[in-house]
Amino acid sequence: MHPTYSRIWEMQITLEHYLFLSAFLFAVGVAGVLTRRNALIIFMSIVLMLNGVNLTFIALAHYLSDMVGRVFVGLGVTVAAAEVAVGLAVVIAIFRNKGTVHIDVLSLTKW
Repeated sequence: MHPTYSRIWEMQITLEHYLFLSAFLFAVGVAGVLTRRNALIIFMSIVLMLNGVNLTFIALAHYLSDMVGRVFVGLGVTVAAAEVAVGLAVVIAIFRNKGTVHIDVLSLTKW
């Protein structure tokens, strides 16, 4: 094996790597919210954005040796669990009443 080839695998994962991954997750979530028409896909995109923010908090808390970021992530996961429960219940109720979860077809107000 070539001696310089083995040095590629010695790369250290730094804070910038975590922040880039977090920004990528958040950007994919924003793209999903802005481009999709299915309420479930939009809902999953919002959860993906929340996971990107949680990854940022955890990475910064680790590199700063601070517990505040970890506490925020714990609270964020709790809020996300409540969001999933309430949001999924709303989506199921809308599907039962309207027969679809596509945003273009849904109209929650009567004209």
